[in-house]
Amino acid sequence: QVRLVQSGGGNVQAGSSLRLSCAASERTFRLYAMGWFRQAPGKEREFIAGLSWRGGYSWYADSVKGRFSVSRDNAENTVYLHMKDLKSEDTAVYTCATKTGQYSDVYSDYDYWGQGTQVTVSA
Repeated sequence: QVRLVQSGGGNVQAGSSLRLSCAASERTFRLYAMGWFRQAPGKEREFIAGLSWRGGYSWYADSVKGRFSVSRDNAENTVYLHMKDLKSEDTAVYTCATKTGQYSDVYSDYDYWGQGTQVTVSA
């Protein structure tokens, strides 16, 4: 059982940067792929980033490409979502998720999920 605890959300102004953290409870986490999803009010959940367990492969949605990046510190059992040049349309609840094998853009493919964290970007 892997427990994911997220931190780092908040209210920021457009153009700001923010870093979300997703800390895992188990060291075996380093063998898991990671995914980041977000869901804005009234919209469907969106897969925005994926990261392989070694961190060598990543994928980003067009909506965040060039502004967001994912990194992992396996020694700390933590994955980070680095967000810069935030826009009002980035306002959403962000959720990290982890799974064995390769990352996936399907939320239900994941084995464990964080509790979600709100990011609100004001213009």
